[in-house]
Amino acid sequence: MTHAPRSPHPPHPPLAPASGPTRRALLVAGAGAGAALAAGCAPGGSPGSPAATPGGSASTGAASGGLTPGAMTLFKDPAYNFNGLLALGAAGAGAAEVGEVLTAVNAINGSGLSAQTFVETFRSLGDQLLKAPPGAPADDQSKRFRALRAAQYYGQALFFVLGSDDPGSEERLYRAGRGAWDTFCDLCEPAAVKATVPYGSTPLPVWFFRPDASGTPRPTVILTNGSDGQNVDMWTYGVPAALERGWNALVYDGPGQGQLLFVDRVVFTPTWEKVVTPLVDWLAARPDVDPARIALTGLSMAGDLVPRAAAFEDRLAAVVAMPGCVEPWLGFPGEIRQILTPDKQQTNDIWNKRVVPELPAAAAAVMKKRFEPFSVPAMLEARQGRLFTDFYTPATRIRALSIASVIGRIKAPTLVLDYEGEQFYPGQPRRLYDALTSPKDYVKLTAAQGAQLHCSPMAPQLHCEVVFDWLQRKLASG
Repeated sequence: MTHAPRSPHPPHPPLAPASGPTRRALLVAGAGAGAALAAGCAPGGSPGSPAATPGGSASTGAASGGLTPGAMTLFKDPAYNFNGLLALGAAGAGAAEVGEVLTAVNAINGSGLSAQTFVETFRSLGDQLLKAPPGAPADDQSKRFRALRAAQYYGQALFFVLGSDDPGSEERLYRAGRGAWDTFCDLCEPAAVKATVPYGSTPLPVWFFRPDASGTPRPTVILTNGSDGQNVDMWTYGVPAALERGWNALVYDGPGQGQLLFVDRVVFTPTWEKVVTPLVDWLAARPDVDPARIALTGLSMAGDLVPRAAAFEDRLAAVVAMPGCVEPWLGFPGEIRQILTPDKQQTNDIWNKRVVPELPAAAAAVMKKRFEPFSVPAMLEARQGRLFTDFYTPATRIRALSIASVIGRIKAPTLVLDYEGEQFYPGQPRRLYDALTSPKDYVKLTAAQGAQLHCSPMAPQLHCEVVFDWLQRKLASG
């Protein structure tokens, strides 16, 4: 493992002055920050967009195209390109087909890239895969992996649906992807255990994968998604790697994710330990789980959620942050962060009177997507084609996700991943690593490995090799 050199923490952004940011800054926020904001998905991102630095300035390295040269540029727009790369990378885990993805890319580019063409193309591809393949009826094995690929393509469409001509179809599109995912899980051998785990008034749906049904106690990995990834991403980023090593894997929807967001309308919480502790309780009660060898991984923004949980849940044997993140709010451009002032009315006046009227349509669509996991009203307004009017509440919720004050409480061995060209949390993986007092390792994946950019979208297999080889050493003796 390569350990990071010590580096100073990036400064906290100052609050906007009482008069609010300048009109020029707000226009920059609307036009210039839109592409950077479009990258804040989980595990999404936008390799060609300017990356927001902790101070709010933009890095031009990614914008030059140097990190997605040649065939790595599927779409000229960097946000769409990142999603295309994610789909392409998932092929190694059976969660996509190279020919299907590239054919969809050609069709979208041929029709003219837009949210509408992207959504229509990938939704149609999902629909097609739920039918029998050409030539013969599908057996269960074919149905299984066709459903997994359908879940991937519905997820691709879901990410951009709020910018399409039919934003109100968001929940239906989520349900289509969820249905495909459940079909896949039912056809696994053995079938994934589907259950719910108590969490407040809204139980957490879980999918428990086992190498076999023998009941042998095994190491278990809890796989945590980010701000708007789907279950199929957790397959790509961990379930097969766990099963191949003879371990169990647990996939779940937490608040702000999947079913809890799109159907139950529950937004993110900064106290993620209240999500993870019931999961550990549920696992520890199972005879096929070794309670001394439960690990927790977090992809994208979950690189913040998972360390937070580990600071309060002491039963975890190992923790992985992919990438490490201390303050998700710093992943937003500085021009956007300046809108938030200590006063709710002033903040919302700035947003509604000075920002929204000048916000380009593409940037408005980005803001709808970025803020919906933190505000049910924002999500419902977006589904009606409108931009939210309350900026203060979701922005305050995002800022509350900071884990700076609790990192020192973490006791479990922790692996912090970083990526060359990390667009959303640059500098934050090292900041987390430096602040840890538990046993720790730091690994940076690089362009030379084809593993650049947030969450290594083109190299999830290498990503899993790094993570699970590290976990193997930590979990070997319990």
